[in-house]
Amino acid sequence: MNFLNACACIKTCKIKRTLTYDHTTMLTFTIVYPKICLRNNAPVQASINAQIQKQVHAFWQYTSGELYQQAIAYYKDTLEQGFPFHPYDAVLKYETTYNRNCYLSVYRDQYTYTGGAHGNTVRSSDTWNLSNGKSVPLSCLFPAGKDNDALLTEQILKQADKQYQQNSGIYFDNYRELIVKNFNKENYYLTRCGLAIYYQQYDIAPYATGIVVFIIPYAVIGWHPQCVIVSHDSP
Repeated sequence: MNFLNACACIKTCKIKRTLTYDHTTMLTFTIVYPKICLRNNAPVQASINAQIQKQVHAFWQYTSGELYQQAIAYYKDTLEQGFPFHPYDAVLKYETTYNRNCYLSVYRDQYTYTGGAHGNTVRSSDTWNLSNGKSVPLSCLFPAGKDNDALLTEQILKQADKQYQQNSGIYFDNYRELIVKNFNKENYYLTRCGLAIYYQQYDIAPYATGIVVFIIPYAVIGWHPQCVIVSHDSP
């Protein structure tokens, strides 16, 4: 008996480019992304890598196209107005949060700075089953028919209430309402400690708080990933 694709081998790749105009740096963008290797399943390896490459390509196209043109327009405006020009900056960085028991979970932060007081970060995430390469929706972690949203928001509210009591400035005053309103089933990833649910900047808290992450222990939701066991003696 053997574990098929219990975890993936991961190589970190990096791309960095600087785009100029009028002999001036307009934009620098950096991409740090994973390339996975599954020795026992080349089709799944290719499928997951293709999805990651699609995301990387979309970011490259956006930064070298739309964002670059925005930077040029901003540069021209600053010349006309006599203001200093601050080059744009963009970063796409992946983090692997779970890679075991036939599950791979990652999130990617897309940061952009466009000359203002500070930049902005948007988080996205993916979880794959390494046995078949399929994406794992949040609903798969719960028994059919169970009210997942209510259970998760209840756990999140408990954590947020405790944190708010310790530091009222960490969240907006109406954070309880916003937690329920802005709950997004796609904003999750797996960790060794439990299920991570995250909220984007400004969803429930001021900019200084950043992206807010709540960890719900697997014991609370009654789930834990189990690897598929495959026998090499099977026909």
